Amino acid sequence: MTQKVLLNSKEVNIILHRLACQLIEKHLDFKDTILIGIQPRGTFLAERLKEVLEKEYDTPEIKLGYLDITFFRDDFRRTEKPLEANKTNINFIVENKKVIFIDDVLYTGRSIRAALTAVQSFGRPSEIELLVLIDRRFSRNLPIQPDYRGRQVDAINNEKVKVSWKENDGEDAVYLVTN
Repeated sequence: MTQKVLLNSKEVNIILHRLACQLIEKHLDFKDTILIGIQPRGTFLAERLKEVLEKEYDTPEIKLGYLDITFFRDDFRRTEKPLEANKTNINFIVENKKVIFIDDVLYTGRSIRAALTAVQSFGRPSEIELLVLIDRRFSRNLPIQPDYRGRQVDAINNEKVKVSWKENDGEDAVYLVTN
């Protein structure tokens, strides 16, 4: 197994600030905008973006929720191992709000399709956008594209993109892993 660094800690930080600025350009005061991190790995990116927006760009009171899509996936019954669900934490109404789904890697698009179904349990958003740190553009099974992307990666065949967050993995980095 080989591992190549795609993004180091400094580059991840630069991308976080660029994504925050793009969100500010489109949403201004975030009064009607909600960030939703897709469990499990999108929550780290969502929390970081919220922190950057509030502390470094003085954007007040951003609503942040976490969405578990485990049982909304179309492949959840195709595995022998027991599923471990994460916790959904959305303590506000999404009805007529602008929702921004946040995930670390956009791969096949199936997670986002599941998130689109799952969020309907909390109301009908007026608009849904997608923000990802890494867009694996040649691997899509569904016609889903991000509105905001940190980096586009052309990973093929047996290559995997691994995102490490200091909160969970001890470092901020993105790797291309080949088996």
